Amino acid sequence: MVQNAEKSLVKKYSPLATAAGIGSMLGSGCIVGLSATIPVWQKGLDLSAGQVGLVSGALTFAIAFGSLFAGNITKLFGLFRAFNWVNLFYAIGAAICVFSGNFIALLIGVIIMGVASGADLPISLTVVSHDAPDENTSARLVSSTQIFWQVGIFISYICSFLLSGIEGVLGARIVFAILLVFSLFTWIWRTLSKTFRAFHEEGKLRQANTTLNEENKKFSAKEIFTGSNAKVYRHFFFAILIFYVCWNLLANTWGQFQTYALTNAGASQMQATGLGIVLNIISLITTIVFASVAGSSYRNKAFFVGAFVQFMAMIGMAVIGGNAGFIALAVTIAFYNFGNPMAGEAIYKVWTQESFPSEVRASLQGIINGFSRLCCGLFAFVTPFLVAPENIHKSMYGFAAIVLAAAVAGIVMMRLQKKAGIAQETMNENEEITAK
Repeated sequence: MVQNAEKSLVKKYSPLATAAGIGSMLGSGCIVGLSATIPVWQKGLDLSAGQVGLVSGALTFAIAFGSLFAGNITKLFGLFRAFNWVNLFYAIGAAICVFSGNFIALLIGVIIMGVASGADLPISLTVVSHDAPDENTSARLVSSTQIFWQVGIFISYICSFLLSGIEGVLGARIVFAILLVFSLFTWIWRTLSKTFRAFHEEGKLRQANTTLNEENKKFSAKEIFTGSNAKVYRHFFFAILIFYVCWNLLANTWGQFQTYALTNAGASQMQATGLGIVLNIISLITTIVFASVAGSSYRNKAFFVGAFVQFMAMIGMAVIGGNAGFIALAVTIAFYNFGNPMAGEAIYKVWTQESFPSEVRASLQGIINGFSRLCCGLFAFVTPFLVAPENIHKSMYGFAAIVLAAAVAGIVMMRLQKKAGIAQETMNENEEITAK
């Protein structure tokens, strides 16, 4: 009965998770969409190599900026108003890109999209966790938004693959026009939905009826590190931060430079883009499977499997090296894509939502997201060198060490949660009741 009740709640609140998830889809869509179309923009708008670097770097740092200031945005406009309207600004940026005729217009459009998508992720996840009736439902809903992140990558690869033969910048404009349509749809849906407004009000009433709410209202991102539970929150924060930065360095590397690595290993542009579709399907399937167990004790077991597979994939790339051909490289990337969702962004989102008071989740997740993006932006300057055929066999040992560091941080986080009695204890109790 407990299991059926949980499924019923997840089903009831799934539209909210979908609306939040489309924001994640738009986030990955702008990253992969720009990465896949930047050669087209360069040729069509006659951009220099330096201008190409500025546009790509500007998106990464704009996302970081949006994430870092997500908490301030919610304080200024309110959590639900920010949730409803942030994608309108994304749409404005996408529209500028669609109609851009020069470097400056493209740069401005990309920056607006980046800031909006960076802010949307922590804001939308905070709304989901705020409105969810319990932590188990929240964990399942939050982890399910990661499916949409993978869908965004998938759609961007397919569009780029199908439009690769179009002359000029029309293909690139169409990719950004698709992102424009999705962002307008999300803005209208979030703003006009009576169901979402009811969820928000129910969430407010639920929190008003708890004694914790009176304390949470006094919390700020700074104060939770200086209050009575400061030591616990600091440990949570740094364990999650180390895990996410390490994981994101790898995810960003293969998100931005997978096509680059495959083409350097001998694949044509069409072969590399086509392989990107296949490899992303693997990640999508694993993400869906993980989302189904994110609210149970099986998520920790899945974490260990995912970390081990990622580690062995990096070792495999190191052993194979850059001279074995793109098929061998694609196989090792496939194993990485299989393990990545089980010990990656989805569980990071759940940990963040479970471990901190609801009033500061957007701020803290924004800080972690933003800092991670800054690290990825800086790391991207050396990534092409690291994944070049002559260097990949050496650099992948370093990436394996990064996977190991992320796994250790994840294990520390699990122990901290168990010690604090957060979420997982309740999951185990519910599973025992269901079994009986």
